Amino acid sequence: MNTPPRHDDDNAVIIANTVAWLEKAVIGLNLCPFAKAVHVKKQIRYVVCESSNPEDLLAMLMDELQTLADTDPEQIDTTLLIHPYTLNDFLDYNEFLDVADAAVEDMHLAGELQVASFHPSYQFAETFEDDISNYTNRSPYPTLHLLREDSIERAVEAFPEASDIFDKNIATLEALGTEGWEKLGLPKVS
Repeated sequence: MNTPPRHDDDNAVIIANTVAWLEKAVIGLNLCPFAKAVHVKKQIRYVVCESSNPEDLLAMLMDELQTLADTDPEQIDTTLLIHPYTLNDFLDYNEFLDVADAAVEDMHLAGELQVASFHPSYQFAETFEDDISNYTNRSPYPTLHLLREDSIERAVEAFPEASDIFDKNIATLEALGTEGWEKLGLPKVS
């Protein structure tokens, strides 16, 4: 299990670790066939929340949702809000996702934006903690992924088998195994 970084860790290191995960796991294993294009075009905004307070994270989430809504998709198509110092317990993080969804609703951004979830201890319902399937959503730090609904729709149109992505990802990870995952050389957060 990962432990949160020290507060004196440089945000550049946190972002670099997240980019390495994106390149080696998400794009490298093709876990999300839509990620490569926005990465190559530099349309991903990386933001680090330095607070350990969930209320501060919520305020920052709302600011980032508004920023994404107000910015041309050609400039910022998606945002990764990385919060290494708060919600490190997966159950607390999972409960916060309801708060995040409520913020989208309260800001009248439902149907325009959504929040996806990544966490170092991500665990799908009815799986064991060490199930390789959980690694599809395991990131170096707790992360809220802010997405545009329009971008998702365009991506799904371009990738007609989008409904098969989850099953394909499970098969990819099962073939890779935990040893193969570890051989990806992803940064260890400690």
